[in-house]
Amino acid sequence: MAGLLGSVFLLVLQTYAAPPEFIQVWPNTSTSGLGLLPNETVTPSLVPPLGTSKYTPHSIIIGVRKGGTRALLEMLDIHPEVAAAATEVHFFDWDENYAKGLEWYRELMPYSYPHQITIEKTPGYFTSPLAPARIRAMNSSIRLLLILRDPAERVISDYTQVFFNRLENHKPVQAIENMLVRNGALNTRYKAIQRSLYDVHMRNWLLHFPLEQIHIVDGDTLIRDPLPELQKVERFLELPPRIMASNFYFNQTKGFYCIRSDGRERCLHESKGRPHPPVNSTVLQQLRAYFRQHNRNFFRLVGRTFNWH
Repeated sequence: MAGLLGSVFLLVLQTYAAPPEFIQVWPNTSTSGLGLLPNETVTPSLVPPLGTSKYTPHSIIIGVRKGGTRALLEMLDIHPEVAAAATEVHFFDWDENYAKGLEWYRELMPYSYPHQITIEKTPGYFTSPLAPARIRAMNSSIRLLLILRDPAERVISDYTQVFFNRLENHKPVQAIENMLVRNGALNTRYKAIQRSLYDVHMRNWLLHFPLEQIHIVDGDTLIRDPLPELQKVERFLELPPRIMASNFYFNQTKGFYCIRSDGRERCLHESKGRPHPPVNSTVLQQLRAYFRQHNRNFFRLVGRTFNWH
C-alpha cells in the first residue's frame, strides 16, 4: 500500500511539475481519461491537457516594432481566457514561413480551451506589404491589435535595440546622428524612420480590414498607466473584465510597471526599457518636423489623436 501511495504521489508531482501546456504521462499509469484503452500503456511523453486544442489566432498583435508589443502580450496573458503564443512567428511577413502553410502556423500556437482566445504577436506584420492580405485570407473577421508610441521616440528605441545587438555580436556601431542624417539632410530611407510612418502602413491595412477590426493601443499610456489601456483591449476582444490594478506594481529600479499574477511577480526582459542615447537637439527637431504631417495624416485615418509632438 505504501508503495502504491508513493507511486501516486510521484505521478502527481511529475504532473504538476510539467510545463503548464502539457500533462506528463508515464508508462503503466491509467490512460482511460486520455482516450486510450483501459489497459493500454504509453511511453513517457507530453500530452496536452484534456479538452484543449491548437487554434489559429483569434487576435494578432500586428505591431509596431519597439511600440510595446511584448509588454502588451505579457499583460494580456494575465487574463485567464487568453492563450498567448510564446514567440514571434513571422508567418505572414516572411515568405519562407508563409510557404510552409497554415497547418505549420497553427502547430506553433499554444494549446487552449474552447473558451479561450489565442493571441500571437509579430511586430513586423504592421510594416509588411503582404501581411494584411495574407491575414485576411486566413480570417477576414479577425481582431487586430496595434500598439503605437511617439514615432520619434520609437525611432530612437529602434536604434537602441540594434545598437546593443551589434555590441553583443562584436559588430561595429555608429552614433545615432550618423544613422539619422546623411549629407546634411534627414536620412528618410533609414529603416527605423520608415517604420514610424504610421499613416503609410495603416493605409495598407485599411485596404483589407475595416477600422472597427483594428484596436489601437496607446503605447505611451500603457507604460505609464497599464490598466485603462488593458480594459479597452478586454472590451474590444469581448473578454470578461479580469485584469485588475493589483496585477501591476511599479518597479522603481527598472522605472516601469511589472506584473503580479498567480502569486508570482515578473518584469519584462532586461533588454526592454533600455535608456536611450542622447540625441543632438537639432537632429531631433528635424526628425519630429518630418513626422508632423505623417502624424496628422494618421490621426485623420483613425479618427483620433495622440500626444505626439
